[in-house]
Amino acid sequence: MLLLRYRLRKAGHKVHLFGYLPAFQRLESATERLLGLVERKGGGNTFALVGHSLGSVIIRHALPRLSQPPVACFLLAPPMLACKAAKFFSRFYLYRLLTGEMGQLLADDGFMQQLPLLQNTKIYAGTGGPRAAWLPFGHGLNDGILSVAEATGSATVEVLEVPSVHTLIMNSKLVFADMARVLSTLEQ
Repeated sequence: MLLLRYRLRKAGHKVHLFGYLPAFQRLESATERLLGLVERKGGGNTFALVGHSLGSVIIRHALPRLSQPPVACFLLAPPMLACKAAKFFSRFYLYRLLTGEMGQLLADDGFMQQLPLLQNTKIYAGTGGPRAAWLPFGHGLNDGILSVAEATGSATVEVLEVPSVHTLIMNSKLVFADMARVLSTLEQ
């Protein structure tokens, strides 16, 4: 997220990064920390939230408890549904060790379906993943971790498909340019 932060700062936006370690932190703890950061840094000001992958889940989990809603949410490669990869890997000890409770929740249909979504949300879904009949996503559009369908779910918000892979989508110039455009529109 450092390149995206740099670009947003250069465009005149104040940016704060939020880190978490799913192997050592539960969802509730990460959510409480995010709520605290938003209250400390954004209290009373208009703000937007940007989340990548699991960070998007933390944001969506926090939304109902924010004292003031963000003017926009930008979700980069967000798992909107319980995803195939999490369902498959959640059976293995190493995955559980590295991703903790949050990784298990990514495989839980009921949990993922109940997460709220702000109407003023933009989803960026990667399409740069490999496609072949013998791969998990077949010839379907994917980012290497999530299919486009998993990144969009049944969301009724705007979606931008980006020719990027999951772990690099935040470095896409297309993503930055679109965010900057949306933010400038909101500022007016």
